[in-house]
Amino acid sequence: MIGAARNLLSAKVLAIAALPMLSALVLWAGLAGWFWNGWVEAVRSALVGMTDFLDFGWFDVSELAGAAAKGLLVLLLLPAVLATASLIAAVLAMPMLVGLVSRRDFPRLDRRQGGSLLAGLWNACAALGAFLALWLLSLPLWLIAGPFAAIVPWLLSAHLNQRLFRYDALSEHASAEEMRCLFQTRVGGLFVLGLVTGALYFVPFVNLFAPTFSALAFIHYCLAELQRLRVCGQGAVS
Repeated sequence: MIGAARNLLSAKVLAIAALPMLSALVLWAGLAGWFWNGWVEAVRSALVGMTDFLDFGWFDVSELAGAAAKGLLVLLLLPAVLATASLIAAVLAMPMLVGLVSRRDFPRLDRRQGGSLLAGLWNACAALGAFLALWLLSLPLWLIAGPFAAIVPWLLSAHLNQRLFRYDALSEHASAEEMRCLFQTRVGGLFVLGLVTGALYFVPFVNLFAPTFSALAFIHYCLAELQRLRVCGQGAVS
């Protein structure tokens, strides 16, 4: 985490640090501004249709459905922004960040090219798909658990971070076997790091830099664990 913070403050990283989140915000703000009324009407109609079989008597369900539709859309746009920002950081910023961290902090770490571009894209799609599906499935919890359901976005962001960034952090330096080993034996550490970095996405202003900081944190953690794995392996051989 300290190394990630130090790298984040370098001039080269600062120049792009906020771009993933700002790009995601601009993209979804533009889409919402253009399609908002249509989205609200579509969700409102769906909600009204779901309650047609219930008899509310004098109560106007359509009016309540309009307000509920807007709230539901906000809950849907939030994960869309987070996922888009994380994806931009993983696809566009990660190669530069891996090169920066490896040169400065792990110059002697051999590159064994265990990952591939195609596998990285598949990992990103799988991580984002799972994140969005679980977010949709968790929406009823807001009706059941109220404010306590706010912990769900945090847990899902933690899962997204560790699934999305761990592969790209190791793909250049680790072999395929080393990647499998680290993913299996460092599950706890990866998820805790996901929890810490995932929380930053919900802190105003700090969240502008959260995707880039998360990428840096996972690069530092994964490369350090890879280096430790190789040292232990050499010790075992000797």
